[in-house]
Amino acid sequence: MPNTPSDNAFDSKTMTPSGKMRAAGLGLQFPGIPGQHNSITDVTGVSVGYATLIKGQGALKVGKGPVRTGVTAILPRPKSEACTPVFAGCFSFNGNGELTSSHYLEEVGLLTLPITITNTHACGLTRDATLRWASQNYPAEFLDDFGLPVAAETYDGFLNDINGFHVTNEHVFEAIESATSGPIEEGSVGGGTGMKSFGFKAGSGTASRRVEYAGQDYIVGTFVQSNFGKRDDLTILGHPIGKVLSEPEMIENTVNTELSSIIGIIATDAPLLPHQLKRLARRAALGMGKTGGIGAHGSGDIFLAFSTANGDVLGDTKPAVQKAAFIPDADLDFLFEAVIRSTEEAIINSMVANEGMEGRDGNFVPALPHSALKNLMKT
Repeated sequence: MPNTPSDNAFDSKTMTPSGKMRAAGLGLQFPGIPGQHNSITDVTGVSVGYATLIKGQGALKVGKGPVRTGVTAILPRPKSEACTPVFAGCFSFNGNGELTSSHYLEEVGLLTLPITITNTHACGLTRDATLRWASQNYPAEFLDDFGLPVAAETYDGFLNDINGFHVTNEHVFEAIESATSGPIEEGSVGGGTGMKSFGFKAGSGTASRRVEYAGQDYIVGTFVQSNFGKRDDLTILGHPIGKVLSEPEMIENTVNTELSSIIGIIATDAPLLPHQLKRLARRAALGMGKTGGIGAHGSGDIFLAFSTANGDVLGDTKPAVQKAAFIPDADLDFLFEAVIRSTEEAIINSMVANEGMEGRDGNFVPALPHSALKNLMKT
């Protein structure tokens, strides 16, 4: 089991707060310059919280377990500013999945309230619970107004009692209220608890890139709930490592339906308009592709990007002509690259910062062997 590192030993770019190794800790060097913690939370004001549900073992008893699931909450702005919108855009690379509020995002390019990510059969509950949390914490704002929060999902039924509906309103509240900036946990936490990628244990992962434009520094951060891919397709830094990693194998005591997906959330403090953020969201699919993802038929590969800039404009409710700052479209390539690089690394982090997990009916998903990745760096 990982040990909590001492303050003197802790390097947030190489280890998680609980001491799990990250990709950089194994010597994997992904292109680009990471932010302070190599995390989506490097974008000022963005925070992430989890509720993790792990309970029981053995044969599946629907409604009782085993339970391997949870909720992730991503807050684009601090709780005190949760009702101030951010410009946002989303993109479905393959649509066998769900991201609520996507029609509203397409229409007006605005996002408010925390984003939640969970398992497929809890997606509606986390959406509704987010509204409950908002109406309780901001009664004046919601007295005569509506909310359309974003909730997204991936399927964890291979390890989890997904039809037991174990996620509750209280778990959503816990994830939102526990959201923190700075270093965050990765792997089998929050909504990523029961997820797998490329035949290895996966789940929650993050990474960031520092960029510069016109003399100003900006951050692009990505968070993924990774649950896609076949073993043979796994590619790390251009190496088709999955083709030589036949061991350790998954234990499949029940049918592995290959219901796979990835949700990617991209945050930046660079000033961008909604159509530009949709362009960023599209590029996350290229980061997924660099790890071996193909956008399989059964996969819900859905990405959302938002910008924390222009808060003064978006928070102003007085009738007035507004002026928003933005980077010209012709100059966005550096941000496209940052999205691709941070998405690629976030996916690998979701597997590296992890351990093997046994779930329902003795189904088992092994951890990605760190030794194989260390050997990869020697080739």
